[in-house]
Amino acid sequence: MSLEDALKEFLYECELRKFTWKTVKSYRNGLEYLINYLNQEQNVECVENIESRHLKAFFRYQQKKGRKETYLNGLIKVYRAFFKYLIEEEYIQVNPILKVSWMKEPKTIIKTFSDDEVRRMLDVYCERDYLSVRNRAIIAMLFDTGIRNYELCTLPESNIKDNYIVIYGKGKKERQIGKSPYLSKILMKYERTKKGYFEYKNIKYDNYFLSRTGRPLTTEAVGRVVAIAAQIAEVSDDVRASPHTLRHTFAQMQLRNGIDVYQLSRLMGHENIRITQRYLEGLQDAQIVAESIRTSPLMNL
Repeated sequence: MSLEDALKEFLYECELRKFTWKTVKSYRNGLEYLINYLNQEQNVECVENIESRHLKAFFRYQQKKGRKETYLNGLIKVYRAFFKYLIEEEYIQVNPILKVSWMKEPKTIIKTFSDDEVRRMLDVYCERDYLSVRNRAIIAMLFDTGIRNYELCTLPESNIKDNYIVIYGKGKKERQIGKSPYLSKILMKYERTKKGYFEYKNIKYDNYFLSRTGRPLTTEAVGRVVAIAAQIAEVSDDVRASPHTLRHTFAQMQLRNGIDVYQLSRLMGHENIRITQRYLEGLQDAQIVAESIRTSPLMNL
């Protein structure tokens, strides 16, 4: 079976399983990259001819190009899913990717926004028109729920409940997260403004957040909303101004405010708690010391 045919069939299977467009795109890009390498550098065109040595050579090639360990592990994850499918369909008998070890990633401290920077970013959008009201609501929801960028873009209006929000994350897994009174007030103003703005327009989409033309937002558009807010608020250059950093900030603020890592893992929609534990490493020593005093066994007898 040719590599190209195997890729087409695998991507079709991903669509049948209702993987997100973002996941399918990631699989396609990563696999096309590998297939081009195997064709051009290893003269391998069929799945039956792929051996572990070919894959190890591919990753050595990537390392020489200076690719980071996190990027390479992302590719390994994609290729594991692909070869697992080939095994299940009995196109191959031996899984060659299993002999490719995960790359050891350096431990990095996740840098997040300070409390003051959060306040300044919320105050950037003046709420004088639909776009500014919407943008403030986007910033508030990202900070207050830890929702992923693509989850926010695809969030349907019906998932906004009185005191919680229903989110469908990776693998269409459902989770719920509380809607604080602070966020509720901001969203109420957004909903009123949205209703008035689109009152005489024919809207075909039920996404909660819409563009000025009534279309669903793209992740790039939300990224620009965050980047502009960070620039005007003059946040630290050491912190990456992206929606995912707002998600990181949500996690660390929740930990500082006393939530346990297991509860946070559910709110974040993580597959396992090891992912959530990374946020603990970002807490400053002073914060941990202060928290240890508050939770002192003797002081709480």
